[in-house]
Amino acid sequence: STQTHFPSTTNQATMIMNTFARTAARRVVTNASRRAASTLRQGEQEARRVLPLMAAATTVGGLGYMALNQQDNKAQCLSNNTAEEVEDKFATYWPRNIMILFGPPGAGKGTHGPKIEDMLGIPQLSTGDMLRAAVAAKTEVGLKAAAVMKAGGLVSDDIVIGIIRDRIREADCKFGFILDGFPRTLVQAKELDKMLSEEGACVTKVVELQVPDEVLEERICGRWIHKKSGRSYHVKYAPPKTMKKDGEGNPIPESMTDDETGEALMQRPDDTASALVKRLAGYHGETVPILKHYAPGGIVSEVNANQGMDGVWGEVLSALKRGGN
Repeated sequence: STQTHFPSTTNQATMIMNTFARTAARRVVTNASRRAASTLRQGEQEARRVLPLMAAATTVGGLGYMALNQQDNKAQCLSNNTAEEVEDKFATYWPRNIMILFGPPGAGKGTHGPKIEDMLGIPQLSTGDMLRAAVAAKTEVGLKAAAVMKAGGLVSDDIVIGIIRDRIREADCKFGFILDGFPRTLVQAKELDKMLSEEGACVTKVVELQVPDEVLEERICGRWIHKKSGRSYHVKYAPPKTMKKDGEGNPIPESMTDDETGEALMQRPDDTASALVKRLAGYHGETVPILKHYAPGGIVSEVNANQGMDGVWGEVLSALKRGGN
């Protein structure tokens, strides 16, 4: 008669233990999004708790192994390498990362913000975009904002905070988000802290991209933007693939199109040398108090953005790591 040969008890135990370990890890990752550093200790306790279960599972025998072996191979397609990458990313940059990205005009927020989004899988939230979305969706706070704007008034901090509160409750903000363009004043920063506290959260990282004022004029005046995505280009440092120049070396506007969509790029009306002086004065006057507000928590990091893009990105990565400054 045909005999079925089962793998050794050691191999069988290893496979079952790996399965339990991955299950426990998934539980920890799911819960960790809403906890602070204590989650890591809870993960260790969870692992210790399931160890006896792992040992007991080895008694299941060959039938248990065959049942596992008959499972769809999709689980194996999520290779150990993929699992390790997720675990490494979680250990390095999470739990929930609530980040504020600061930088003067032309510092590189439009370049490095999307890269942080892609790497961590958290959205970069622009107050302007959130405001327009809330108005379009006719949410309660969006209707309030629409009424104020229709009357020609300025949207109050309370309304903006309410819009942010609604937005960060959405699923894509589960592991965190990046605030771009808010807070702009110390009062707004304190209101943001109060709202996050009510949501059981807090700002975990503040990153400022620093560039000397004298360097920014060249950056600003050569900047072109894809309005829909926020992708930023520069005629000297990061030109679009389609850029062509006239006889004087200036870019031909019709040739300035987005690399990904082919749509036309634009220059902001205030991306001029004269407007920059006023914008920089406002930025420094408003931002310094906010940085001082968050500095005692040890969460403020300064990044030298006056260097090559790879160097800036390396410093950004170091700043994002837990404990990075």
